[in-house]
Amino acid sequence: MLRRADMKGRDQTVMKLSSSKDRTGYIFPSAPALFRRRLLSHLREQTAIIRTAADWTVLLYIIIPGGLLGGRYYYGFWQEELPAWSSYLPFAAIPLLLALLLASGGMMLFQQEGDSLFLLQRSGWNRKIMFKGVVYSLIVTALKISAAYVILLPFMIRSFGLSTAAAGALLALTVACGCCVKLFGHLVKVQHMGFRRWLWLLPAVTLPCGIYVWAAVSWSSRPVLMLTAAVLFAAAAAGAARHRLQLRGSFADGVREDLRQRMKIAGLLLSRVLDKPRPTRYKPRILRKSQPLLSSRAPESRFAAAGIKALMRNPAHLKLYLQFTGVSLAVILILPPVLKWLLFLVLTCMMAYWLSSFWSGFAGDDYIGILPFTKQQKAIAGSQALQILLLPYALVCAAVLCIPVYGWWGVLLFIPAGAAAGVLIARMFSEIRFAK
Repeated sequence: MLRRADMKGRDQTVMKLSSSKDRTGYIFPSAPALFRRRLLSHLREQTAIIRTAADWTVLLYIIIPGGLLGGRYYYGFWQEELPAWSSYLPFAAIPLLLALLLASGGMMLFQQEGDSLFLLQRSGWNRKIMFKGVVYSLIVTALKISAAYVILLPFMIRSFGLSTAAAGALLALTVACGCCVKLFGHLVKVQHMGFRRWLWLLPAVTLPCGIYVWAAVSWSSRPVLMLTAAVLFAAAAAGAARHRLQLRGSFADGVREDLRQRMKIAGLLLSRVLDKPRPTRYKPRILRKSQPLLSSRAPESRFAAAGIKALMRNPAHLKLYLQFTGVSLAVILILPPVLKWLLFLVLTCMMAYWLSSFWSGFAGDDYIGILPFTKQQKAIAGSQALQILLLPYALVCAAVLCIPVYGWWGVLLFIPAGAAAGVLIARMFSEIRFAK
């Protein structure tokens, strides 16, 4: 009996040990522990990315003087006279600036690719991690909004005479609207792709921001109404958060959105070093059909048309072309009439130089070298492409130059003037830069 009792007691001890081992055998025994691990890993990752750009010693030399100087200016905003330009600003400028902050940024739910192997089977764990990610993102959003609000607070109270109660109500309204916008935007991003994403994202962000600006301007002296609007925004945010936690079939999109948010700082640091990778497209957005652009069937014309298509289909080159055109138009509008014509010719020459450089790189490409084109044919094709690409720029700049200066006569003058300038400058650069 003693032996049997001893054996029985020993078996019970083994069972207790095995059950305790089952509870503590995992590295992360609960969802909060896993979330804390991912949060710490995310913070270390962001810190390491920042340290690759600047050492902490360098940052201290920037942060400490910048903080002291900013603190001195902020103290002056409260105790001294405000800048003169603040008296010309309407109160609507404050909510508009805050609305721009509300519309930026995103959310992180701390989902990872490996969760598809085991965590999706534990719906309770996955929901808890997502809930804590929502809370973390909203806390970060509230802190960002509060920091910007504190900077603008001296102007709201001293320049626009906002009361303390109204300032507190406006802060609550801003934070509630920010949380609502973040959740609405996140729901759109994890459910839609491509053009549909932008089609849904525009009302999801602009509509709450528009209501916020209207409420802040209309009820600036009514704190109770602003608090009521804040409660409504908070209720909408709570409903959106609940819908996100119950949403199914969005795991891959959620992981992709988290990765995009984690790589924001790295993308900002690398944007000045590396070109943004072009997305893979089966069809270009511009000139989708490979039809001939020029009526001539000559080899030179087809080669020129290929160069024009190459520039128009390349987003980087097309963006640079449009940006330079926009800057040129603004500069021509600002200058006095005496200098407009001189600047017009100089800017057209600069555009012609860039287009000729593009053609030289296109014609000298290894792939183009396979084609049996002679130097003379390349030069003829280059002169045709240069004239075609330069003419729109010259005509638009001539229109901005002639119409404001000469009135109705400018409507008749800008077409021959722009065409003549574009053709002559294109021929000049063709003779200089394209060897026959």
